[in-house]
Amino acid sequence: MKQQISRLSPHQNGKVFGVLGAVTSLIFLVPVFLIASLAGAGQSMPLWGIIILPIVYLIIGYIATVIGCAIYNVVTPMTGGIEYESNAPTA
Repeated sequence: MKQQISRLSPHQNGKVFGVLGAVTSLIFLVPVFLIASLAGAGQSMPLWGIIILPIVYLIIGYIATVIGCAIYNVVTPMTGGIEYESNAPTA
């Protein structure tokens, strides 16, 4: 059964994407910081970067997603939206 996505919720999708971006950045930033510190890199990232960068990713991810969803919602009536096929379980 083919279905179309007619509208994306900008705020809800922005929250989810922003939090995912922040968590993902932490997964990468913490090991990079530790390796750089252990290696004695002269220009290693300061500790405050581990706190600030995930917040920046959250904010930018939220804003970019809200803008993307808003554009999608404007374009969808003209294009029909994203179409996908779903195999619903039979009862």
